Amino acid sequence: MDLKSAVIQVLQQAGTALHTKDITEQVMAAGLWHSGGKTPNATVSARLYSEIKSNGDKSPFVKVGPQTFALRESTEMPSGTGSVPLDVQETTNPSSANAGFSFTECAQKVLEMFGGKKPMHYKEVTAKAIEKGWLITGGKTPDATMYAQVITEIKRQQKRGERPRFVQHGRGYIGLSQWLGRGLAFQIEQHNHQVRKALRERLLIMKPGEFEELISQLLAEIGFEMVEVTKLSGDGGIDVRGTLVVGDVIRIKMAVQVKKWKLKNNIQAPVVQQVRGSLGAHEQGLIITTSDFSPGAIKEAAQADKTPIALMNGEQLVMLLMEHGIGVHRSTPDLFEIDEEFVDSVHRNESDQPHWTRD
Repeated sequence: MDLKSAVIQVLQQAGTALHTKDITEQVMAAGLWHSGGKTPNATVSARLYSEIKSNGDKSPFVKVGPQTFALRESTEMPSGTGSVPLDVQETTNPSSANAGFSFTECAQKVLEMFGGKKPMHYKEVTAKAIEKGWLITGGKTPDATMYAQVITEIKRQQKRGERPRFVQHGRGYIGLSQWLGRGLAFQIEQHNHQVRKALRERLLIMKPGEFEELISQLLAEIGFEMVEVTKLSGDGGIDVRGTLVVGDVIRIKMAVQVKKWKLKNNIQAPVVQQVRGSLGAHEQGLIITTSDFSPGAIKEAAQADKTPIALMNGEQLVMLLMEHGIGVHRSTPDLFEIDEEFVDSVHRNESDQPHWTRD
């Protein structure tokens, strides 16, 4: 039996969401699947994430918490009974049929339905989410996890110049930014939205040397080491190779292809296949584009039985550039501006070195 079928059988028998550790133990104990690897838990987790990312709403699985999954059919109404999922209806009798939300999604639902446009304590938010059956977690401290994830999201969105959906009010109280109306925070978000748009347009008109400098800086910021630009010919479509280092512990050899394409020219599946075919031993792939990816390319990149290819579209590229202060500068804690000096300096320093931004 293949792993996907084995997981489906185990979740059906359990009748509830399970952590990947429990899923792995049960499929192996029942003899439904075997792994020769040293980390079968990681294999199961990666397969489930890939399945959901590749097939979206058509996937039989849903992620309901950190490393915790359930069957989609257990979170929605049976066909023929209407299009409204059970998990958005009010109920005082929580069950697994109401599961299917992350911690932050639960926080937003609770605040919208029970906050009355007033902050709630994170422990109250967590308790209400569990009471309503929206949150399923095997952790011993779900309230601490809830608060940590909300605060992490706030900080990350602020770094990217986005308006966070949550507001921290101190002493454990959280609220929704939408309650604040069109004040300064709203105006800042609107301004930064225009900056994101302008930065993306600026990428499209950059010369090859400018764009090369930009992407090189970004790769270094996100953890790449030993970055090497490939030759103009004989690279099989790969523009740069390097090692992505995570926490000085994990080292992943990466082959990167960059496509500075106009917004309407989405990357198609053959490009993903070309990159995969050009990978060296133990390499993974990354495609960075200023445009976007077609559904076929996304599906091809996430094929579970093939080497994974990571995809970074224009929107994600701009977000990362802003998060790391590349091509922009922060004029206030949350207000970004296009960094004209950065572009001018790139013009001055442009050399005749080989470029790897082709097509």
